[in-house]
Amino acid sequence: MRTTGYGSHGVSAAVALVNAATGEGGDASAEALRRLLRENGFFWHEFEDAEAEDFRRWGRVLRPFFEAPRLQDATALLNRLMLEIPMHPHLSDHEPHGLHMHYAPPSSRLLDRFRATTLMNLAELVVEYGLGRTGVCAAAGCDRVYADTSRAGRRRFCSEGCANRTNVAAFRARRRT
Repeated sequence: MRTTGYGSHGVSAAVALVNAATGEGGDASAEALRRLLRENGFFWHEFEDAEAEDFRRWGRVLRPFFEAPRLQDATALLNRLMLEIPMHPHLSDHEPHGLHMHYAPPSSRLLDRFRATTLMNLAELVVEYGLGRTGVCAAAGCDRVYADTSRAGRRRFCSEGCANRTNVAAFRARRRT
């Protein structure tokens, strides 16, 4: 059975937006947001520079989800947002995806479609795995968030670079002692 599910583009788009809008050194310029949309399979050509602040705001709204210390905190946030964001789930059948779910009508603004998709895909991730696959990078000094959609689900870092730096530092510390 093929489902859209937590591994779809909404989760990676949410992570990218939160990091762009709230992470140290993040780039949330209109051009960077357009690129983020394109890289995550959204209709980036519909993005208008005037919407950039609304997208940035959505990134700030989603950040507490990744920082949530308890499942109850994360689900309370997602439930509140699902009541606030206009969503109208429906089946869609188009190339290259085949039959799948959309969470907002095609006639909706790009921002509304983006918010509905990221919200529902994060909810699907939590339903499937709890909070064990999301968080803030474990590397010292890094404030970027991550979502692990891999099969193993053991990720603790936002990138391989942060994981490597942390592992090298730990190795060197062990060698010194």
